[in-house]
Amino acid sequence: MPSLYQRLHSTDAALGKKKPAEATPFGVEAGEGPAGPEPDVEGPGGEKAHPPAGGSAAPPVPAEVVEETRLAVKWRTVPDALKARVQQELIEDPDLAPVLRRPSLGKDERRAVELKIASLVNEDPSLTAAEKEQYTTLLVNEILGYGPIQGLLDDPTVSEVMVNSPDHVYVERRGLIERAPVHFTSEQEIMQVIEKIVTPLGRRIDEASPMVDARLPDGSRVNAVIPPLAIKGPTITIRKFSVKPLEMPDLIRMGTLSPAMATLLEACVEGRLNIVVAGGTGSGKTTTLNVLSRFIPSNERIITIEDAAELQLQQEHVVSLETRPPNIEGKGEITTRQLVRNALRMRPDRIIVGEVRGGEALDMLQAMNTGHEGSLTTLHSNSPRDTLSRLETMVLMAGMELPVRAIREQISSALDLIVYQQRLRDGSRRITHITEVLGMEGDTIQLQDLFVFEQGPPLPDGRVTGEFKATGIKPTFLARFETNGIVLPRDLFAEIH
Repeated sequence: MPSLYQRLHSTDAALGKKKPAEATPFGVEAGEGPAGPEPDVEGPGGEKAHPPAGGSAAPPVPAEVVEETRLAVKWRTVPDALKARVQQELIEDPDLAPVLRRPSLGKDERRAVELKIASLVNEDPSLTAAEKEQYTTLLVNEILGYGPIQGLLDDPTVSEVMVNSPDHVYVERRGLIERAPVHFTSEQEIMQVIEKIVTPLGRRIDEASPMVDARLPDGSRVNAVIPPLAIKGPTITIRKFSVKPLEMPDLIRMGTLSPAMATLLEACVEGRLNIVVAGGTGSGKTTTLNVLSRFIPSNERIITIEDAAELQLQQEHVVSLETRPPNIEGKGEITTRQLVRNALRMRPDRIIVGEVRGGEALDMLQAMNTGHEGSLTTLHSNSPRDTLSRLETMVLMAGMELPVRAIREQISSALDLIVYQQRLRDGSRRITHITEVLGMEGDTIQLQDLFVFEQGPPLPDGRVTGEFKATGIKPTFLARFETNGIVLPRDLFAEIH
């Protein structure tokens, strides 16, 4: 059955025509009862949490169990009849129906819808005060937000939300994955959330195009996959970003890098070095790229290129470009490579590519080699040396018949620095290598580490220990810095940090 979002955007909804009473708004036939069992609540050790027997004294309940129980109750299923009545009233409201058809709502408009939903729920005399509050929250999230996962998206401690199936929702907190005490009523409800995310962006997801990259209004990255590719049903992965963009002091405080490393990276961005931030999935590459971009002078013109716009640059003179997938006829696709080529005609001082993963690597290298110094990008790799191998492979994907030596010469000439980042076993993120690209020696690109993270034995609680160390090697670009008026402390590369 169609959701409220779908019905409001249909022709009948726009004309205000009334739907049959049995067509409920949330994909459940009226009269069927609850659309699924309430989720089990587990304690920190995996044991089931049960309420105490009537009248008997209960032992103290751990705070973690209390919180999980609160969330589980908060997200229980709203009665179908109440859902249907609230949706029908909203559709027939001449003031609110047009508002709900908009892709985004203002603060006052959202508040008006929330008050309307609360008043409709409070009209039901059969509900207790606690049930009215819970059902109002759930209906607001269903209609204005993203259903059961809205509370997780609002939780500042959650950095990633993963929907594997209606009954299996996971989150990442402090770098570790845990199961969330929320659930969807059906696969159709997951599909409705996906459509609500991608439709305002002009993207689509269906059997012909069963994968999509998108973003939420706050910039959070979204990936969705549906059958037939996702065998167990629709899946959603949402990578959240801080409401307040992180800065270098935040990374230092979290132990991502040392103050000495931060000093070097700031100078490298100001000195217009071409930098690649590399690492595995979830290692924090985009966050580091955002932080590095803050050191770009405000008087420079920046062009950003991404599959789904998620960079949070603070400068004013920024042009953000985003790729476009093909339409339903398979036409109209705009790739990252096309955008990189076009960016060269837009008089950029800096080009920032959110991630290179294909033939656009060749165009990016050529841009770095033709006067666009200070460019930044990210890519997936297993080590600084592997970063170069990945770039070679991606250049070959451009379809150009170039000899390997010519590709390596392009890479060694274009790149100045590799910042390699890892997500360690305890969930922490560390910049484990800051590596300078020296140039060619024979057929091999020479690298030298300037800073490394030396990992020590883990603590009893599993936390990773270690220290950031300077290798004692001074980079070759120091003379270049001095000509640009950038002076680094003389002992920066000699101390242990």
